[in-house]
Amino acid sequence: MAVIHVPRPSKKKAMNPNRPVSSLLLTQVSHLQHAERRLPLRYRTEIYTHAIRTEGEAAAYIREVTEAIREAHANAAARRTGTRRGRRGLQIAAAAAKSKRKPARKKTVKSAKKKGPKKRK
Repeated sequence: MAVIHVPRPSKKKAMNPNRPVSSLLLTQVSHLQHAERRLPLRYRTEIYTHAIRTEGEAAAYIREVTEAIREAHANAAARRTGTRRGRRGLQIAAAAAKSKRKPARKKTVKSAKKKGPKKRK
């Protein structure tokens, strides 16, 4: 397979924060908005995405949502690895200790013949 050389973009033209946002960036913002809606409320941004008009505004939104997603995942991972009170962790059924609970006793039904008829006063 032939290698195709792609020149690097010039630094002056590559990112212009005042340039109108492209459809590619708007699509990325839309995808991130969908991902942001699935986050808990404390991680969500207060940015109204339909008001994004420039590359700079899009970049700021993308940065905030990406940081929020990373923070949410880091906090969830920390909660999963932390020990919880009263939790033993996973045990294999074959290696688990036998239960200390006593088996339930079968209830017997007493027959009405032994009691005899009820006396009325």
